[in-house]
Formats: sequence, structure tokens, C-alpha cells
Amino acid sequence: MVDTVVQLWDGVRAVRDPARVRAQLMEAGRTLFAVYGYAHTSVEDLCAEAQVEVRDFHREFASREALLTDLYDEVAMTGMQAAQAELAAEGMETCPTEERVRRLFDAYVRAVTRDPRAARVAFVEVLGVSRAMEEHLTMWRSVWVEFLTAESERARTRGHGVDGDLAVVVKVLTRSVDELLAHHGRRPRQVPPAWLTSEFTRLSMAMIGPAHPDAPGSAGGATV
Repeated sequence: MVDTVVQLWDGVRAVRDPARVRAQLMEAGRTLFAVYGYAHTSVEDLCAEAQVEVRDFHREFASREALLTDLYDEVAMTGMQAAQAELAAEGMETCPTEERVRRLFDAYVRAVTRDPRAARVAFVEVLGVSRAMEEHLTMWRSVWVEFLTAESERARTRGHGVDGDLAVVVKVLTRSVDELLAHHGRRPRQVPPAWLTSEFTRLSMAMIGPAHPDAPGSAGGATV
């Protein structure tokens, strides 16, 4: 892949590095969307912050919304990868369900809140932007619904009587996670990641329900 592109701009020969330009625009988006809001940030504002030409923006992104979408995807993918990595961590297959849930949410929360700007953009600024953005968020929610459904089904095999229809329980949990992260992103002084992890774990266990004392992985049962 070519890292630099030599172009003729207004008769002046210039070297353009697409990867650098894109990285600068992404960084500008994190900062300006978080501080001033997506609705109040123009392409010109982004270019001024990134110190690139407006034409550079349009070479990298189809629109401001395309940049916003990429910023969201970056956070969402980071969170998913962190959760998946924790699934493979030592002790995850044999620990009690509540500990497993806490570890998964802890990995996810720490990943998505590491940069407060990115967290605000991903969980606040994307809301109400457009129908296309809502469809994109719905696609990501479906990914998490699948992930959490698998975890809930696993809890059932370990003796937890998940209260109510599993699909409904998981969708409610997914929405609750979104709402709490949006609350986190809106606050001038964001809540500690440990508090979010604690709340997500509490909500999950309330929906999953306690395990039978003799069930595998419970306090009174053998682990598997």
C-alpha cells in the first residue's frame, strides 16, 4: 500500500500522507464532537483543528456523519475485542457466573471509557443524528444481543433460572447498558469505570437470577 501520495495542488507539488490525514481528522473529531457537539461542528472546524485542507477531508470521508460513524465503530470494536479477550482469559471457564459477568463488563467498560472524549462521542453524540445512524446503532446492538444471549444461555446451563423470555431479558439489558453509558458520557465529571461495572453486573445478575445451590458453578455446586 502506498503511504504517501504526490499531488499537484494549485501548481504546487505536495506530498500527502492519507494515513496521517485520517488520523488527524479522527483526533479532531474526538475533540470537537466531545467539546462542542456533533451538531455544532462543521467540516471547516474539523479541518482547522486537524490542520488539513477541506479537500483532504472529502478524500477521506463522505461526510461528517461518516467520520462520526467511524469514531463510534472504533469504540464499539475496542469494547467487543476487550470482552472477547477476557472470555479467553485464565479462569473464565470455571469461575462462578457473577464473577464471569463482572470480569466481562470490567474489560468492556475500561476499554470504552479509556478516552472520555471518545466515550462521549460514541454514547451521546451519535444519538438522534439520522435514520442511517440509528440503523447502524441497531446493527451493533444486535451484535451485543447475540453475545449476551450466549452468556445468558450459558448461565442457564449452570443452574440460573433466567426470569422471563431470554430475548426480552437480553434486549432490556443491552438498552440499560446504552443508557448508563450515555449518562456517563453526559456528566461533566464522569463516573468511575468501577461503578459502571458494578451496576452492569448487578443488573445482569438481577435478570439472570440466582443459581440453584447444587448447580455447577454455584457456591454449593461443583465447577465445570
